[in-house]
Amino acid sequence: MEAPVIGNVSPTTSASPPPRPVIGQVISISGAHAELNLTVERTANEEDNATVGKFAGIIVNSRAVIIGLISEVKDRFNQAGSGGERQSIARLELIGEIKIPAAGQPGFQRGINNYPKIGDGALLMNESELRLIYGGAASDRAHIGDLQQNKNIGVHINIDDLVSRHFAVLGTTGVGKSSGVAVILQKILALRPNLRIFLIDPHNEYTPCFGDRAQVFSPRNVRLPFWLFNFEETIEVFLGGRSAIEEEVEMLSEVIPLAKAAYLQYRADRGPLAKKRDPKATGFTADTPVPYRLEDLLALLDERMGKLENRSSRLVYHKLMTRIQTVRNNPRYAFMFENANIGGDTMVDILAQLFRLPPDGKPMSIMQLAGFPAEVIDSVVSVLCRMAFDFGLWSDGAAPMLLVCEEAHRYVPADSKLGFGPTRRALSRIAKEGRKYGVYLGLVTQRPSEIDPTIISQCNTLFVMRLSNDRDQAYVRAATADATANILSFIPSLGAREVIAFGSGVAVPSRIQFNELPAAMRPNSEATGSTRSEAGASMDRDVICSVIERWRSATLSHRNAGEFDTGESEAPPLEAAPAAPAAATLRQPPPAVDPTRQGLLKRPLDAVVSGAGAHNGPAGAGRLR
Repeated sequence: MEAPVIGNVSPTTSASPPPRPVIGQVISISGAHAELNLTVERTANEEDNATVGKFAGIIVNSRAVIIGLISEVKDRFNQAGSGGERQSIARLELIGEIKIPAAGQPGFQRGINNYPKIGDGALLMNESELRLIYGGAASDRAHIGDLQQNKNIGVHINIDDLVSRHFAVLGTTGVGKSSGVAVILQKILALRPNLRIFLIDPHNEYTPCFGDRAQVFSPRNVRLPFWLFNFEETIEVFLGGRSAIEEEVEMLSEVIPLAKAAYLQYRADRGPLAKKRDPKATGFTADTPVPYRLEDLLALLDERMGKLENRSSRLVYHKLMTRIQTVRNNPRYAFMFENANIGGDTMVDILAQLFRLPPDGKPMSIMQLAGFPAEVIDSVVSVLCRMAFDFGLWSDGAAPMLLVCEEAHRYVPADSKLGFGPTRRALSRIAKEGRKYGVYLGLVTQRPSEIDPTIISQCNTLFVMRLSNDRDQAYVRAATADATANILSFIPSLGAREVIAFGSGVAVPSRIQFNELPAAMRPNSEATGSTRSEAGASMDRDVICSVIERWRSATLSHRNAGEFDTGESEAPPLEAAPAAPAAATLRQPPPAVDPTRQGLLKRPLDAVVSGAGAHNGPAGAGRLR
């Protein structure tokens, strides 16, 4: 490999002639920028041309070179020049400095200590010097892609700086954002196998990306008992997202703590020396995460309703009780209300399963949100984020965890009047305080301008892919405190998998291209889908019947899936769902349903539709291509 040779000095010889021509001289200098008067004519060899996106070094003295990124090249008419010559002017965004010690190897550092003077020469960085800037693989660094201007230069991220200071991946749909997220998380898993990762996946697309390193959760195999939800989250579930009236809030705030106390008394009554307890003496609030039974809650509401003489107030109680019973009996809410009247403190098992404690070879959890009822998704995300932070808080950060939130603009919108307040507060608390308790945050969004700015400002490393919206581009520029913010002018011209990376996780702000994932490990949204599909041309009634049965089964509880019969074909009954394990046993997700077997599908779709692709996703959730 060629030794780094800068100006007249190399680390091996004290007086070597410059191997490359000086491309220009400094004509203007400020705290963060410099301008060069380019003196080298354009050549056929692109590596020798000073163009936008390349790194150049200004030779300050024999021991220091200022490194900058060319962000603009323009033509200027020089009035003072002989014959009115034209000049090519390059603008440099100053990034750092290469220092060459009297003994030892040269090294790169961020920041500028020695500023150049007018007339100092500059040259383009060669491959050896770029490697000096970007470093190489190490125990705390991961290769995520290659430098756009030179594919031989690998770009490495510092895992500790990336995770511990939060990060965000921004980019519009179709630019490879999900693949980039998968690349980053795969590297984190490889270098930090004991760091647990919890990924909120709204579109069920990340399942193929991590193989047997990840535990996939969905409404079919996860249990989030209603009593784990705090007061605001519980109201959101009970009332289906509509605004609660003051009377409903007041009555629930009174009876939920009493229901929790009643459950405590119910458990105590099993002992031989049980004695009556004062419900108010327990100290429970509506937010205390202890079990209670819906039967007790409804009984308390009914008791209070019976004491009322005002008919309108009794009607409010009756409507609330009806709504609670409707939600409880809805099979789509089985993940919350299964065994709602039996009880059992399963919080240890739930936390152990969700947050992989211990990891047991699967340190990553993927929570698929697509199967949850739309009206409770905000509450589900809220309770997951809140429990992640609270566990870190009360364990003093004993089990570090990275929480990655896809489609973050849905949960922490910039407009405080939009979204669900508890979800916003939970994510905001992680962003502001999570690092102290070992809870770290990764945000992924296609609309950064719609995210609460106080939350995204906590992300010290940004990966910015192509953004088509002017507001999003302006927002990212405004949120960038780095002196190299002008490199974000490249955003509209970025190609697929290309990204501008800057912040504490990368050595210098860079335009890089993420590593390409194998087809089998790409997110579903990017691995499938085509407008050329011929499946629709051969879709007959049998296929439609199979689709309808899958459609209907998605709205049933797992144990009842397959009850509907379209009457078009005969099939063996659906296999019985496995019995629920005991409270003390750590629940494991049920095995995925093989879509080629009879049961949930009366006929496998790809056996009926010619040209249909293989089924992807958990539990045989396939796609018609």
